Amino acid sequence: MGVTKEDVEAAVAAALSPTHLVVTDTSGGCGASYEIEVVSDKFEGKRLLERHRMVNTALAPHMAEIHAVSIKKALTPAQAQPQPEPAAADKAQA
Repeated sequence: MGVTKEDVEAAVAAALSPTHLVVTDTSGGCGASYEIEVVSDKFEGKRLLERHRMVNTALAPHMAEIHAVSIKKALTPAQAQPQPEPAAADKAQA
């Protein structure tokens, strides 16, 4: 049996203490390919490449069985907050 979605969630959660985590098995159930969205305070002050390395390091024990990992989002909590729409900001200034 390959790596499960729950294995990936547990590994990322243990390493990064995320405030938001979405793991999607894109392999059709065999556990070989995942998409990840993660929001964590631990990303504060880190560049995108460093954030991706942190996620990959968390998954290192499972990587021999995973074919592909796509990190769709690796954000700080502040970056994950919805941004006001430009039109709304323009109206507020008028």
